[in-house]
Amino acid sequence: MDSGDCIVCGAFSAGFFLDVNGARYVRCGVCQATFLDPAQRLSIEAEQAQYRLHRNDPRSAGYRRFLSKLVVPLLERLPPEAKGLDYGCGPGPALACMLREAGHRVRLFDPLFSPAWEALEDVYDFITCTETIEHFHRPAEEFARLDRMLRPGGWLALMTCFQTDDHRFAQWHYRRDPTHVVFFREATLRFIARRFGWTCDIPVKDVALMRKPLNTKADDGQACPG
Repeated sequence: MDSGDCIVCGAFSAGFFLDVNGARYVRCGVCQATFLDPAQRLSIEAEQAQYRLHRNDPRSAGYRRFLSKLVVPLLERLPPEAKGLDYGCGPGPALACMLREAGHRVRLFDPLFSPAWEALEDVYDFITCTETIEHFHRPAEEFARLDRMLRPGGWLALMTCFQTDDHRFAQWHYRRDPTHVVFFREATLRFIARRFGWTCDIPVKDVALMRKPLNTKADDGQACPG
């Protein structure tokens, strides 16, 4: 893959970035996303086997502290008894438990662990994606779906490890997970927000809180606040 369309923004601006032990990574010159050459992704069976190794116990104090990076700033922004979706909830929906304990209603969706496809036909006050977007094979389509499911004024809460230092990319622990196939810079997430007309706030490193405006018409390309 020498050049082609970016799987995140669709621009014909994706070119070779780095080879790491035979794994070819591509960088988009427009949105700055980095992704594994799609031809080198794991098979569906191998990918699902990796996911089944995950242990996200809702009772784990350490895991709850990790998720609190997103939960605390999100709760500060939500109205009481908001209706939400944990998109890509994984095998242990700890995040949903934490939000339910705070009085919110949360549905679950995960194509492997909670394949409630009917949940994708509803609309929500908030949607959470924690440690999920780095697994997307078709990010542009996924973000369009998330936009459709958000009510005007709703929040999209993302957590992923931001890619920052190109010199460390080859040894980066996040890259070494074979199911992580796309990596986002803060600038990439702000680009996505502008495209959909969302605001974008980065309350802490690796967390982005995006809000769909009450007027859902996309903006004119001005920089996303935050």
